[in-house]
Amino acid sequence: MQRNRSTKIIATLGPASSDLETIAGLHAAGADLFRLNFSHGDHADHLARLTAIREVEQSVGMPIGVMADLQGPKIRIGTIGGGGIDLVEGSTYRFDLKDIPGDEKRAPLPHPEVFAALKKGMDLLIDDGRLRLTVRKLNKDWADCTVITGGRLTDRKGVNLPQALLPMGAMTVKDQRDLRFALDAGVDWVALSFVQRPDDIAEARRLIAGRAAVMAKIEKPAALHQIDEIIEMADAIMVARGDLGVELPVEEVPALQKDLVRRARRAGKPVVVATQMLESMISAPVPTRAEVSDVAAAVYDGADAVMLSGETASGQFPLAAVEVMDRVAAKVERDPGYHSIMDAEHADPEATSADAITAAARQVAETLSASAIVTYTTSGSTALRAARERPPVPTLVLTPSLITARRLAVAWGLSCVHSADASGFTDMVDRACRVAADRGIASSGDRLVITAGVPFGTPGATNTLRVAWVP
Repeated sequence: MQRNRSTKIIATLGPASSDLETIAGLHAAGADLFRLNFSHGDHADHLARLTAIREVEQSVGMPIGVMADLQGPKIRIGTIGGGGIDLVEGSTYRFDLKDIPGDEKRAPLPHPEVFAALKKGMDLLIDDGRLRLTVRKLNKDWADCTVITGGRLTDRKGVNLPQALLPMGAMTVKDQRDLRFALDAGVDWVALSFVQRPDDIAEARRLIAGRAAVMAKIEKPAALHQIDEIIEMADAIMVARGDLGVELPVEEVPALQKDLVRRARRAGKPVVVATQMLESMISAPVPTRAEVSDVAAAVYDGADAVMLSGETASGQFPLAAVEVMDRVAAKVERDPGYHSIMDAEHADPEATSADAITAAARQVAETLSASAIVTYTTSGSTALRAARERPPVPTLVLTPSLITARRLAVAWGLSCVHSADASGFTDMVDRACRVAADRGIASSGDRLVITAGVPFGTPGATNTLRVAWVP
């Protein structure tokens, strides 16, 4: 099954998409990687979905990636007496550590780390930013705030602190429990929420110990202060626009999205654009024109993947949502201006033989009008270099590692095949031609540009480029 686009699609599984038939349908419609959202559902639910994904993978003979998205810390108001109260603009309201239901004058905020990080003049955003208060007076146990944007305050609403660097890690006890389960179950990616600093990635890497790749979700303004270090430390990043749009002025998010995609591409790391992409399709069979333009903009930006959340997890039209995203991405990539944009944002190769060979493969493929680039890889690093080049032809990846093939499902333009390693040059060329023909990527008489490392099986040792004719 060869896709007619290079941008990948991630579909979140949930109550609307847990059975084998629906998961198979989502993959057939265009989903390249599936997300298990550990903010919802129990381990049995997630294991059943992952088992179904592996059944689909076996039936289609195509590696499919699975992402475990950890919930991360959640800061919430405590209970409010009577079910809720109305905050009036201009009034003063207190948050404190007292374990007493809230009333018209105060509410519990049972997070000492919040009061340790707050400073006078900082904002508290409650209920996804619907309520906004500014700190006027505080100590280690309470904070008196002025209500800037009023409204109804009810039990357990979430709190965002966009200007604070919170003295807490990105993983809770629940996250660590979920992580152990996900790794034992065999997920390929771990998406880490609440990333504020590079140390959060380092801690996750220590716990994961190489059993999955790490994707840093960029959803906290604090992460932007060390974003290049975070990108360097992670295997990929996710632009979590929903959370960024709560903690930052909404007009800043589009430019930030472009900047994050550009930085990740320059570093050769996959970048995912996520949240609220086709949200109206949770309850409608067709998207709005604005949503279609939003998906198209992410593709034009050069994102490796775009992600569906509630649309496929709990929506009424999960298959239709994937089909729409597939059609939009494919249409954008057929635009003559698309590759001009990719070329304009093209990163210079590093001064290594592997980068030089990969850059040359792209140029040779263009010059000879080759049907595809074929790369042999063990660790995946050669394939990611090829993806960073954004070539105008498909990139066929042959790897002896099924784990590597699954992880690369998120990367732009890579069509991965789990295959035994080549035993020599002749075997390498024969295998590349045969697989390219079987996948419908090339036909008899077409040319392929093949890159590999010699000796075969040596990770990161790309040093050979070969042009071959498909017999």
